[in-house]
Amino acid sequence: MTSPPLLTALTKEARAATHPRDTACVCGAASIATLADRPDATVVRHAGTVAKAHAPGTDPAHLECRLTTASRLSGILLAPLSPTPVTLHGRLVTLWPYGTPVDPGDPDAAPWEAAATLLAHLHGSPAPAPVPPMRGPEKAARAVARLTAAAARHPATPAILRAWSVLPAWARAEAPMPAPATLCHGDLHLGQLVRAGGTPHAPWRLIDVDDLGVGAPAWDLARPAAWYACGLLPPDEWTRFLDAYRAAGGPAVPSDGDPWPALDVPARALTVQTAARTVTKALSAGRPLDEIEQSVVDACDRMAAAPPELA
Repeated sequence: MTSPPLLTALTKEARAATHPRDTACVCGAASIATLADRPDATVVRHAGTVAKAHAPGTDPAHLECRLTTASRLSGILLAPLSPTPVTLHGRLVTLWPYGTPVDPGDPDAAPWEAAATLLAHLHGSPAPAPVPPMRGPEKAARAVARLTAAAARHPATPAILRAWSVLPAWARAEAPMPAPATLCHGDLHLGQLVRAGGTPHAPWRLIDVDDLGVGAPAWDLARPAAWYACGLLPPDEWTRFLDAYRAAGGPAVPSDGDPWPALDVPARALTVQTAARTVTKALSAGRPLDEIEQSVVDACDRMAAAPPELA
Protein backbone atom coordinates (compact mmCIF):
# COMPACT_ATOMS: atom_id res chain seq x y z
CA MET A 1 0.00 0.00 0.00
CA THR A 2 1.13 3.55 -0.75
CA SER A 3 2.27 5.62 2.20
CA PRO A 4 -0.34 8.21 3.31
CA PRO A 5 2.02 11.16 2.67
CA LEU A 6 2.60 10.09 -0.95
CA LEU A 7 -1.08 9.43 -1.55
CA THR A 8 -1.95 12.86 -0.13
CA ALA A 9 0.70 14.54 -2.27
CA LEU A 10 -0.52 12.73 -5.41
CA THR A 11 -4.09 13.79 -4.70
CA LYS A 12 -3.01 17.42 -4.28
CA GLU A 13 -0.98 17.26 -7.51
CA ALA A 14 -3.96 15.94 -9.48
CA ARG A 15 -6.28 18.55 -7.98
CA ALA A 16 -3.85 21.39 -8.68
CA ALA A 17 -3.60 20.33 -12.32
CA THR A 18 -7.39 20.12 -12.60
CA HIS A 19 -7.95 23.49 -10.92
CA PRO A 20 -4.81 25.53 -11.76
CA ARG A 21 -6.47 28.79 -10.68
CA ASP A 22 -7.35 27.29 -7.30
CA THR A 23 -11.04 27.50 -8.06
CA ALA A 24 -13.56 25.69 -5.91
CA CYS A 25 -13.81 21.99 -6.72
CA VAL A 26 -17.25 20.88 -7.86
CA CYS A 27 -16.05 17.69 -9.56
CA GLY A 28 -18.00 15.29 -7.37
CA ALA A 29 -16.91 12.18 -5.50
CA ALA A 30 -17.36 9.91 -8.51
CA SER A 31 -14.56 11.69 -10.41
CA ILE A 32 -12.05 11.58 -7.54
CA ALA A 33 -10.53 8.18 -6.86
CA THR A 34 -7.43 6.04 -6.40
CA LEU A 35 -7.31 4.00 -9.61
CA ALA A 36 -4.35 1.80 -8.68
CA ASP A 37 -2.30 1.20 -5.55
CA ARG A 38 0.48 -1.29 -6.18
CA PRO A 39 4.15 -1.45 -5.20
CA ASP A 40 5.15 -0.54 -8.76
CA ALA A 41 2.59 2.22 -9.38
CA THR A 42 0.04 4.40 -7.63
CA VAL A 43 -2.51 6.23 -9.77
CA VAL A 44 -4.93 8.92 -8.54
CA ARG A 45 -7.65 10.62 -10.55
CA HIS A 46 -9.20 14.05 -10.02
CA ALA A 47 -11.85 14.67 -12.69
CA GLY A 48 -9.96 15.02 -15.99
CA THR A 49 -6.46 14.62 -14.55
CA VAL A 50 -4.52 11.53 -13.49
CA ALA A 51 -1.37 11.62 -11.33
CA LYS A 52 0.87 8.55 -11.39
CA ALA A 53 3.70 7.69 -9.02
CA HIS A 54 6.08 5.38 -10.86
CA ALA A 55 7.94 2.44 -9.36
CA PRO A 56 10.68 3.16 -6.83
CA GLY A 57 14.05 3.30 -8.54
CA THR A 58 12.65 4.36 -11.93
CA ASP A 59 15.43 5.87 -14.04
CA PRO A 60 14.51 9.57 -14.49
CA ALA A 61 16.35 9.92 -17.81
CA HIS A 62 14.67 6.82 -19.25
CA LEU A 63 11.25 7.96 -18.07
CA GLU A 64 11.73 11.42 -19.58
CA CYS A 65 12.70 9.85 -22.94
CA ARG A 66 9.55 7.74 -22.82
CA LEU A 67 7.40 10.75 -21.97
CA THR A 68 8.92 12.71 -24.85
CA THR A 69 8.14 9.83 -27.19
CA ALA A 70 4.52 9.71 -26.01
CA SER A 71 4.20 13.46 -26.52
CA ARG A 72 5.48 13.24 -30.09
CA LEU A 73 3.38 10.18 -30.99
CA SER A 74 0.15 11.51 -29.52
CA GLY A 75 -1.91 9.89 -32.27
CA ILE A 76 -0.83 6.48 -30.94
CA LEU A 77 0.12 6.99 -27.29
CA LEU A 78 -1.74 9.09 -24.75
CA ALA A 79 0.37 12.22 -24.33
CA PRO A 80 1.33 13.36 -20.82
CA LEU A 81 0.40 16.82 -19.61
CA SER A 82 4.13 17.49 -19.24
CA PRO A 83 7.13 15.59 -20.64
CA THR A 84 9.05 16.20 -17.40
CA PRO A 85 8.29 14.19 -14.26
CA VAL A 86 8.32 15.71 -10.78
CA THR A 87 9.51 14.06 -7.58
CA LEU A 88 7.21 13.54 -4.60
CA HIS A 89 8.39 11.69 -1.49
CA GLY A 90 11.18 10.01 -3.43
CA ARG A 91 8.97 8.83 -6.33
CA LEU A 92 8.84 10.13 -9.88
CA VAL A 93 5.34 11.44 -10.67
CA THR A 94 3.73 12.21 -14.02
CA LEU A 95 0.43 13.87 -14.95
CA TRP A 96 -1.95 12.64 -17.65
CA PRO A 97 -5.37 13.41 -19.08
CA TYR A 98 -7.99 10.95 -17.90
CA GLY A 99 -9.22 8.48 -20.51
CA THR A 100 -12.11 6.01 -20.39
CA PRO A 101 -10.72 2.46 -20.02
CA VAL A 102 -11.93 -0.74 -21.68
CA ASP A 103 -15.00 -2.10 -19.94
CA PRO A 104 -13.98 -5.46 -18.39
CA GLY A 105 -17.63 -6.37 -18.00
CA ASP A 106 -18.26 -6.26 -21.76
CA PRO A 107 -15.80 -8.67 -23.40
CA ASP A 108 -17.72 -8.62 -26.69
CA ALA A 109 -16.84 -4.95 -27.07
CA ALA A 110 -13.12 -5.48 -26.50
CA PRO A 111 -11.27 -3.22 -28.99
CA TRP A 112 -8.96 -5.86 -30.44
CA GLU A 113 -8.82 -4.16 -33.84
CA ALA A 114 -7.98 -0.78 -32.31
CA ALA A 115 -5.25 -2.31 -30.13
CA ALA A 116 -3.72 -4.11 -33.11
CA THR A 117 -3.84 -1.04 -35.36
CA LEU A 118 -2.24 1.20 -32.74
CA LEU A 119 0.50 -1.40 -32.22
CA ALA A 120 1.18 -1.64 -35.94
CA HIS A 121 1.47 2.14 -36.17
CA LEU A 122 3.75 2.23 -33.13
CA HIS A 123 5.98 -0.48 -34.59
CA GLY A 124 6.19 1.45 -37.84
CA SER A 125 7.21 4.70 -36.16
CA PRO A 126 10.86 5.72 -35.84
CA ALA A 127 11.77 6.40 -32.24
CA PRO A 128 11.60 10.20 -31.96
CA ALA A 129 13.85 10.13 -28.89
CA PRO A 130 16.75 7.86 -27.86
CA VAL A 131 14.47 5.57 -25.87
CA PRO A 132 16.02 2.72 -23.85
CA PRO A 133 15.37 -0.97 -24.55
CA MET A 134 11.84 -2.28 -24.20
CA ARG A 135 11.47 -3.83 -20.74
CA GLY A 136 9.31 -6.86 -21.55
CA PRO A 137 11.98 -9.57 -21.15
CA GLU A 138 13.29 -7.85 -18.03
CA LYS A 139 9.84 -8.02 -16.41
CA ALA A 140 9.48 -11.69 -17.29
CA ALA A 141 12.89 -12.42 -15.74
CA ARG A 142 11.89 -10.57 -12.56
CA ALA A 143 8.69 -12.61 -12.28
CA VAL A 144 10.69 -15.84 -12.55
CA ALA A 145 13.21 -14.59 -9.98
CA ARG A 146 10.40 -13.80 -7.52
CA LEU A 147 8.92 -17.25 -8.11
CA THR A 148 12.27 -18.91 -7.38
CA ALA A 149 12.72 -16.88 -4.21
CA ALA A 150 9.20 -17.20 -2.82
CA ALA A 151 7.77 -20.42 -4.18
CA ALA A 152 10.65 -22.77 -4.93
CA ARG A 153 8.80 -25.70 -3.30
CA HIS A 154 5.42 -25.06 -4.89
CA PRO A 155 4.39 -28.09 -7.01
CA ALA A 156 3.87 -25.87 -10.07
CA THR A 157 7.29 -24.25 -9.94
CA PRO A 158 9.41 -26.99 -11.62
CA ALA A 159 7.26 -26.96 -14.79
CA ILE A 160 7.47 -23.17 -15.01
CA LEU A 161 11.24 -23.16 -14.57
CA ARG A 162 11.68 -25.91 -17.18
CA ALA A 163 9.67 -23.89 -19.70
CA TRP A 164 11.80 -20.84 -18.89
CA SER A 165 15.07 -22.72 -19.28
CA VAL A 166 14.48 -23.70 -22.92
CA LEU A 167 13.91 -20.11 -24.07
CA PRO A 168 16.71 -18.27 -25.89
CA ALA A 169 18.85 -15.91 -23.85
CA TRP A 170 17.30 -12.71 -25.26
CA ALA A 171 13.82 -13.73 -24.07
CA ARG A 172 15.24 -14.24 -20.56
CA ALA A 173 16.88 -10.78 -20.59
CA GLU A 174 20.31 -12.40 -20.63
CA ALA A 175 21.34 -11.12 -24.08
CA PRO A 176 20.41 -8.25 -26.41
CA MET A 177 17.15 -8.58 -28.31
CA PRO A 178 17.43 -9.61 -31.95
CA ALA A 179 17.81 -6.90 -34.58
CA PRO A 180 16.31 -4.94 -36.14
CA ALA A 181 15.04 -3.12 -33.07
CA THR A 182 11.59 -1.57 -33.30
CA LEU A 183 9.72 0.88 -31.11
CA CYS A 184 7.55 -1.28 -28.84
CA HIS A 185 5.04 -0.78 -26.04
CA GLY A 186 6.47 -3.59 -23.90
CA ASP A 187 3.37 -4.56 -21.87
CA LEU A 188 0.37 -4.73 -24.18
CA HIS A 189 -3.00 -5.85 -22.84
CA LEU A 190 -6.50 -4.39 -23.05
CA GLY A 191 -6.01 -2.52 -19.79
CA GLN A 192 -3.47 -0.38 -21.64
CA LEU A 193 -6.09 1.29 -23.86
CA VAL A 194 -8.25 4.29 -23.05
CA ARG A 195 -10.50 6.56 -25.03
CA ALA A 196 -8.65 9.86 -25.06
CA GLY A 197 -10.87 12.65 -23.79
CA GLY A 198 -13.10 10.29 -21.87
CA THR A 199 -16.06 10.44 -24.29
CA PRO A 200 -17.74 7.28 -25.63
CA HIS A 201 -16.63 7.86 -29.23
CA ALA A 202 -13.19 9.35 -28.62
CA PRO A 203 -10.25 7.59 -30.30
CA TRP A 204 -8.40 4.83 -28.49
CA ARG A 205 -4.85 5.48 -27.31
CA LEU A 206 -2.20 3.28 -25.70
CA ILE A 207 -1.22 4.19 -22.14
CA ASP A 208 1.53 3.26 -19.66
CA VAL A 209 4.94 4.06 -21.12
CA ASP A 210 6.98 2.48 -18.30
CA ASP A 211 8.12 -0.39 -20.54
CA LEU A 212 8.21 1.52 -23.84
CA GLY A 213 11.43 1.13 -25.81
CA VAL A 214 13.18 -0.50 -28.73
CA GLY A 215 13.06 -4.25 -29.06
CA ALA A 216 11.37 -7.20 -30.75
CA PRO A 217 7.87 -6.13 -31.90
CA ALA A 218 6.54 -9.68 -31.59
CA TRP A 219 6.68 -9.18 -27.82
CA ASP A 220 3.74 -6.79 -28.06
CA LEU A 221 1.62 -9.50 -29.69
CA ALA A 222 2.79 -12.16 -27.26
CA ARG A 223 0.18 -11.82 -24.52
CA PRO A 224 -2.90 -12.30 -26.75
CA ALA A 225 -0.98 -15.00 -28.63
CA ALA A 226 -0.24 -16.78 -25.35
CA TRP A 227 -3.85 -16.49 -24.22
CA TYR A 228 -4.96 -17.96 -27.54
CA ALA A 229 -2.47 -20.82 -27.26
CA CYS A 230 -3.61 -21.56 -23.69
CA GLY A 231 -7.27 -21.57 -24.69
CA LEU A 232 -8.06 -18.37 -22.77
CA LEU A 233 -8.72 -16.18 -25.84
CA PRO A 234 -11.35 -17.38 -28.35
CA PRO A 235 -9.99 -18.05 -31.85
CA ASP A 236 -12.22 -15.42 -33.45
CA GLU A 237 -10.89 -12.68 -31.16
CA TRP A 238 -7.31 -13.74 -31.84
CA THR A 239 -8.04 -13.71 -35.58
CA ARG A 240 -9.56 -10.22 -35.37
CA PHE A 241 -6.47 -8.96 -33.58
CA LEU A 242 -3.98 -10.61 -35.93
CA ASP A 243 -5.83 -9.63 -39.10
CA ALA A 244 -6.10 -5.99 -38.00
CA TYR A 245 -2.37 -5.89 -37.17
CA ARG A 246 -1.49 -7.27 -40.58
CA ALA A 247 -3.92 -4.96 -42.37
CA ALA A 248 -2.23 -1.97 -40.72
CA GLY A 249 1.20 -3.11 -41.96
CA GLY A 250 2.57 -4.36 -38.65
CA PRO A 251 6.13 -5.73 -39.06
CA ALA A 252 6.15 -8.28 -36.22
CA VAL A 253 4.72 -11.13 -38.33
CA PRO A 254 4.63 -11.94 -42.06
CA SER A 255 1.79 -10.30 -43.98
CA ASP A 256 0.26 -13.74 -44.59
CA GLY A 257 0.89 -17.36 -43.76
CA ASP A 258 1.79 -18.86 -40.40
CA PRO A 259 2.65 -16.17 -37.82
CA TRP A 260 3.73 -18.60 -35.15
CA PRO A 261 7.47 -18.88 -35.92
CA ALA A 262 7.73 -15.15 -35.11
CA LEU A 263 5.44 -15.33 -32.06
CA ASP A 264 6.38 -18.63 -30.46
CA VAL A 265 9.28 -17.47 -28.26
CA PRO A 266 7.64 -14.27 -26.95
CA ALA A 267 4.34 -16.10 -26.35
CA ARG A 268 6.16 -18.76 -24.35
CA ALA A 269 7.95 -16.09 -22.32
CA LEU A 270 4.67 -14.32 -21.52
CA THR A 271 3.10 -17.65 -20.55
CA VAL A 272 5.95 -18.31 -18.14
CA GLN A 273 5.70 -14.77 -16.74
CA THR A 274 1.96 -15.14 -16.20
CA ALA A 275 2.34 -18.53 -14.56
CA ALA A 276 5.13 -17.31 -12.28
CA ARG A 277 3.10 -14.32 -11.15
CA THR A 278 -0.06 -16.33 -10.51
CA VAL A 279 1.77 -18.96 -8.45
CA THR A 280 3.56 -16.31 -6.38
CA LYS A 281 0.29 -14.46 -5.73
CA ALA A 282 -1.63 -17.65 -4.89
CA LEU A 283 1.06 -18.73 -2.44
CA SER A 284 1.10 -15.29 -0.82
CA ALA A 285 -2.69 -15.44 -0.41
CA GLY A 286 -2.54 -18.97 0.96
CA ARG A 287 -4.88 -20.40 -1.64
CA PRO A 288 -4.68 -23.07 -4.37
CA LEU A 289 -4.48 -22.20 -8.05
CA ASP A 290 -7.82 -21.66 -9.74
CA GLU A 291 -8.78 -23.35 -13.02
CA ILE A 292 -7.45 -20.58 -15.27
CA GLU A 293 -4.16 -20.30 -13.35
CA GLN A 294 -3.69 -24.07 -13.50
CA SER A 295 -4.27 -24.01 -17.27
CA VAL A 296 -1.36 -21.59 -17.68
CA VAL A 297 0.89 -23.81 -15.54
CA ASP A 298 -0.18 -26.82 -17.60
CA ALA A 299 0.81 -24.90 -20.74
CA CYS A 300 4.27 -24.41 -19.25
CA ASP A 301 4.50 -28.15 -18.64
CA ARG A 302 3.68 -28.82 -22.30
CA MET A 303 6.07 -26.13 -23.50
CA ALA A 304 8.99 -27.62 -21.60
CA ALA A 305 8.60 -30.87 -23.55
CA ALA A 306 8.74 -29.16 -26.97
CA PRO A 307 11.51 -26.77 -28.03
CA PRO A 308 10.40 -23.35 -29.26
CA GLU A 309 10.21 -22.48 -32.94
CA LEU A 310 13.06 -20.06 -33.56
CA ALA A 311 12.22 -17.54 -36.24
